[in-house]
Amino acid sequence: MTTPPRLAPLLQQFDFARKRLVDRMTGPVMDSGNGTDVQVGAMTDEEHLWEPVPDCWSVRRRSDGPGPRATLLAGRGGWGRDAAPAPHPSPPPFTTIAWRLSHLGELLTLRADHTAGSHTLTRDDYASSGAAAEAVTAFDAGATAWRNALLGADDAALDTVGYSTYPHGSDPDDPFIDTVWWVNQELLHHGAEIALIRDLYRARQR
Repeated sequence: MTTPPRLAPLLQQFDFARKRLVDRMTGPVMDSGNGTDVQVGAMTDEEHLWEPVPDCWSVRRRSDGPGPRATLLAGRGGWGRDAAPAPHPSPPPFTTIAWRLSHLGELLTLRADHTAGSHTLTRDDYASSGAAAEAVTAFDAGATAWRNALLGADDAALDTVGYSTYPHGSDPDDPFIDTVWWVNQELLHHGAEIALIRDLYRARQR
């Protein structure tokens, strides 16, 4: 299928932001933004779970229970992501790299399913991990699934309201092109947050 002209720049933006974030977390180099390679070390498990301030939300062993102001650990498996039903705590808790990466991986995986899959996955189906390498792999798998869903969208799909039935956003009420834009900004802003926390962690070690 030929990529619709309106989708092409959004797909290119997604690809660049995704690769830049994965490289930023895994190394050995990342694109500085102007094509220059910058040396960067792979993220460790300790850094992945680092809590820069008190009372962070993170990804935790299910046996340890939820963190401060959280009421549950979302997902399946031995680890879960701190969460609470609406209304959410105010002010919002500061979240770790692990929390942000799990959030991104989940929203990409579920949106892909609710666009071009079974339309059945829930947050209870997504497995978070306390291990950095596993979390990056899960994020990248979600990004691949979402990209494949995009490749199946033609011009008519981009204008279709509710083409994505993802239940944790406005997707059912939005034209699909708006959902594509929204996912890009989620990747861009959470990717920038993860990069900043990596910088803070490196400075802390010094």
